Amino acid sequence: MFQQIIDRRLAGKNKSIGNRERFLRRHKDQIREAVKRAVDGRGIRDMAQGEDIHIPRRDIAEPVFGHGQGGKREMVHPGNQDYIRGDRIERPKGGQGGGGGGQASDSGEGDDDFVFHLTKEEFMQVFFDDLALPNLARTTLAETPEFKTHRAGYSSDGTPNNLHVVRSMRGAIGRRIALGSDARRQLLALEEELIALQTAAGDHKEEIAAVEAAIAVLHARIGRIPYLDPIDLRYRSRVRVPVPTAKAVMFCLMDVSGSMDESRKDLAKRFFILLYLFLTRHYERIDIVFIRHHTQAQEVDEQNFFHSTETGGTVVSSALVLMEEIARARYPTSEWNIYGAQASDGDNWHHDSGRCRELLAHSILPLCRYFAYVQVAEEEQNLWDEYSALAAESKAFAIRKVTEASQIYPVFRELFKKEGAAA
Repeated sequence: MFQQIIDRRLAGKNKSIGNRERFLRRHKDQIREAVKRAVDGRGIRDMAQGEDIHIPRRDIAEPVFGHGQGGKREMVHPGNQDYIRGDRIERPKGGQGGGGGGQASDSGEGDDDFVFHLTKEEFMQVFFDDLALPNLARTTLAETPEFKTHRAGYSSDGTPNNLHVVRSMRGAIGRRIALGSDARRQLLALEEELIALQTAAGDHKEEIAAVEAAIAVLHARIGRIPYLDPIDLRYRSRVRVPVPTAKAVMFCLMDVSGSMDESRKDLAKRFFILLYLFLTRHYERIDIVFIRHHTQAQEVDEQNFFHSTETGGTVVSSALVLMEEIARARYPTSEWNIYGAQASDGDNWHHDSGRCRELLAHSILPLCRYFAYVQVAEEEQNLWDEYSALAAESKAFAIRKVTEASQIYPVFRELFKKEGAAA
């Protein structure tokens, strides 16, 4: 028998998107670990792609209730040559007649991994979850300011959903009182006159009839006053007020000297690619300044920063000097949140490392909200020693060491985690 099921629900595509989001939230730790493993094995160009995620079936198993064999049973096993009355027969392992799951196993058990595909958007969401630029502050009004709506009293025009019923009824009552006050005053006087005529001696029929007619006219006049008039309607008025917005600039300083071999450059590029993806995804108003240096520093574009092959000696302070010049010329601290990230193997001209510390301590850190240094080599040289002493003195300065690709992601999350979030 052939059955055809037609889904005529009004929902559009991705009808199970709610279930998918709940699944991602529920297995957040397993998915984050799978994403970390995926990042470790990826090339630089594939960093922002989607990924197939494998989760062991045991991690997504749901608790179930089963009915055990109860009571007394008598069973006949044809061809039984192994058991006699009173023997206990063990249940098959795995609960399925000795069979296992989908994978080969020598113990009668096995399970297939649950595999699903994370889209690029979902991958990046997990990738940068709980990360933020430290100490980001709203500073000033940007060229295209953000707006926030505020209540601004009431207006006589608006949409029905903004109608303020109480304020409208209050206005209607006041209008009815104002328009009917004179008529009510006359009505009260005529009613008193009518009572006096009715109680007075003599024949006052004509006068009573005239007063009653006048009273009827006043009642009709008062009755014609509308209970609610369009001029009574009042609507909540809201105005858009520009508010300060957060503008930030990130300075990316990368060492491209001769001591930076291809493996070390690859580690530095991986770090800066993660930083670039994080910034462009999370922040709309963000400037990124790329600086490469050997003995001399140069501001370059994104293409040259990641792909240029220029090399030379090492003077790290040249990059710090250029960063300070650019920051003071183009990014006043009253309007911009300034950040810095530096990657190097730590090999530097001996007399220059002390100058690097002085530049950071007295010139750059006073401008910055946060500065991170990542060393892509195991050996600790004089630059690491100088930076370590500075990191102990300043909370806005952080240093980490990375020697292999698998360490990039954890170190990146540690450097840019939200306050109070787990790394």
